Amino acid sequence: MNYKDYFIRNEREQKFAKMADTLAVNFSKRAYEHDVEGSFPFENFKDMKEAGYLKTTVPKEYGGDEASLYEMVLMQERIAKGDGSTALGVGWHIGMMLSLRESREWPEKLFKDFCKKVVEDGEMINAFASERATGSPARGGRPQTTAEKTADGWVISGRKTFSTLSPILNYFVVSAGIKDENKIGRFLVKKSENVKIEETWNTMSMRATGSHDVVLDNVFVPDSALIEIEIPGEKTHHQSDSGWMLHIPACYIGIAHAARDFAVQFALNYRPNSLPGPIAEVEHIQQKIGKIEVELKTARMLLYSVADRWDKKPEGRLGLNSELGLAKYVATNSALSIVDQAMRIVGGGSLSRKLPLERMYRDVRAGLHNPPMDDAVLKGLATSALWPKN
Repeated sequence: MNYKDYFIRNEREQKFAKMADTLAVNFSKRAYEHDVEGSFPFENFKDMKEAGYLKTTVPKEYGGDEASLYEMVLMQERIAKGDGSTALGVGWHIGMMLSLRESREWPEKLFKDFCKKVVEDGEMINAFASERATGSPARGGRPQTTAEKTADGWVISGRKTFSTLSPILNYFVVSAGIKDENKIGRFLVKKSENVKIEETWNTMSMRATGSHDVVLDNVFVPDSALIEIEIPGEKTHHQSDSGWMLHIPACYIGIAHAARDFAVQFALNYRPNSLPGPIAEVEHIQQKIGKIEVELKTARMLLYSVADRWDKKPEGRLGLNSELGLAKYVATNSALSIVDQAMRIVGGGSLSRKLPLERMYRDVRAGLHNPPMDDAVLKGLATSALWPKN
């Protein structure tokens, strides 16, 4: 739909939005096939590489656009309107690059060299931390994947689950327990013959993210690829600020936004012979659209305002954790409700796989299982209310 988005505030943001809108058009044409087949959308990532999307959050000093968090959210919402799986997948990459740019938690030479690979070769990154035995890494479980020190590096063995982008990545970060020590290491691993992808991803939601199992069998990693060694229970660089993870709520709001657009257009154009005009003139349809607008506008206002605060006040970022969690909570739960209302407007036809609403209905449910989880957000908000810090 053509509309003026009041979250676009200047020419730079307009340029980013236009790039994402253009990409999303083609993504939407391919989304049905990849969803049905559960196949990875390699062509979508080829398009993003050629458009320069993959380098948008890389620092300018290393050839990127240095997109802000606000700009990343703006782009990611639009990519998700075309295809939620593609948006969630690429979100981990551009979100991580933004996080690394701000934290500089990697050794600088390692970071510089990888930025060059992103800019020149279109390489991407994600962190593989989840395991079946430990569940979500956000819950604090020790990885069963192990890293053993050698004379000139490390040897890593184990299995990672929910490894989004695994079919296309040549590099990824792996967390592993240091053998015989109460420590956890994080390593930049390059794909090799000792790295196997087991295609285990066969879900009802986000079917095209390629989140398969990754099996590491005595994979050698040089000392130069060691990012960090942490002691469980202590704060680390990558845990201190989760602003970059706003790519998650941006994705689900984007899917919901697309469902809203579809339902509005349907209401304006569907004219059953029992009515003198389109169903948009029916009171209960207007009420449903009104509810959609309330939830979509509220979620977007919260999401963009938190992103803007994060950008403008770097010194206060750690104090934004509750708001960051709240933005994700509101976005993902609102997305469920928005898509549900859209399906009620369209009626029984919305259940058909020929229409995108059926896929959107399934995809938004995945948001409940992306971090931070609802219970963690609610606990954090309750703690802040009960025991506020001075």
